[in-house]
Amino acid sequence: MTGGTGFIGSHLVEALIERGIEVRCLVRSKTNLKWLRGLSVEFIEGDLKDRFSLFRAVKGVNQIFHLAGVTKAVKEETYYEVNATGTKNLIYACLEVGPPIEKFIYLSSQAASGPCTHDGKKREEEPCLPVSPYGQSKRKGEEFLFEQLHQLPFLILRPSVVYGPRDRDVFAFFKILSKGINPIFSSPDQQISLCYVQDIVQGILLASESKGLQGEIFFLSDGHPYRMDQIGDIFAEVIGVKVYRIRIPFRILFGIASFSELLSKISRKPPLMNRGKLEEMIQKNWVCDITKANTLLGFKPKVLLREGVKITYEWYRKERWL
Repeated sequence: MTGGTGFIGSHLVEALIERGIEVRCLVRSKTNLKWLRGLSVEFIEGDLKDRFSLFRAVKGVNQIFHLAGVTKAVKEETYYEVNATGTKNLIYACLEVGPPIEKFIYLSSQAASGPCTHDGKKREEEPCLPVSPYGQSKRKGEEFLFEQLHQLPFLILRPSVVYGPRDRDVFAFFKILSKGINPIFSSPDQQISLCYVQDIVQGILLASESKGLQGEIFFLSDGHPYRMDQIGDIFAEVIGVKVYRIRIPFRILFGIASFSELLSKISRKPPLMNRGKLEEMIQKNWVCDITKANTLLGFKPKVLLREGVKITYEWYRKERWL
């Protein structure tokens, strides 16, 4: 597995171990294993940017869960080096080191497909129009897999916005709301799809256990569209605070993103917001259709937004993040 020390990956590792499955994780360093300490996991040091370092990691493995990826970067090229070329390197390592991999599960992103260009829900067969370097790099990773369609059995999963315990991205939204502010970045009727982390793990496990499926792409979400103002209200209700909606004009957001990028180059730390992320944030429709995952994988999300937010908030408080 790649990305096992991350947000979604650490939850998946726990689920695999609970099922009695032996887990090997590729890590860049063994010094940051916070969520995996004490678990029966084999750690192999390596880097997706170094193909030869991957040979030992994939040797003797039955299935690959490829979850590693860069979502924030100082330089735009980093997205492609890790998300695209890194995926290509892992693919070739699997092909060069026997025995053959039984299944390669690639956790891509809804961003690889891009926003829905109509008023409905985006389906897997619709054209991919990613609007950010991150989305473009994840799409390129998908394309590298399709180049090996007849040599490597793979499935691609495209989760929507994922939240839950251990997540730091949606955590930023919790922090802002806890101050009584509900920022609105796009039109009030903007809609997105969300999914609780354990439902994403369920989808990954279903994909790994599926029979006779190869070269397919699946969207994963809880199946419900949410307006951004509705999301803020639900979060605020769970937190127990009264919030004020503040619409932030695009020109201000653009200025913040540009300034964040400038500071990032100076500090050499990834910015919280960049122009690519801003382009994603202002799109009107990020709703995806999970009919295919339901039909072919049996994917049935169990946790709706209010319950998931409550569980997540309680975890943040327990861990003293809030």
